Amino acid sequence: MLLGFKGNKMDCVFCNLPSERFIDETRYSYVFRDGFPVTPLHTLIIPKRHLSDYFELSQEERLDIQDLLFKHKVIIEKEDNSVTGFNIGINVGASAGQTVFHVHTHLIPRRKGDVESPRGGVRGVIPTKQSY
Repeated sequence: MLLGFKGNKMDCVFCNLPSERFIDETRYSYVFRDGFPVTPLHTLIIPKRHLSDYFELSQEERLDIQDLLFKHKVIIEKEDNSVTGFNIGINVGASAGQTVFHVHTHLIPRRKGDVESPRGGVRGVIPTKQSY
């Protein structure tokens, strides 16, 4: 049973998510499926404490997110055996593409053939730098 998130910023979409959205929760974080998924089972891991910058997280919060990444990788692979890879991403700041200013880590399952050429992976945030 999930404990429930007590959001601490009134205008933050992540601080105000209904607890029914959560698929996991720890002392420091909660987990839910992305509302606008890049691929099926795209998962977000979010610290309970409202901060916009990943680099302001405590060591405990960062370790918790890391543990949840490993845990949910296994869960996703068990749920969908077509998953053959993952992208993990965190946007920090508007210039890096951050649109929700509450730290969140993307765990994006990838499948063979989901794009024509996956080479370069996260380098694709700047399209001309993806292929090298």
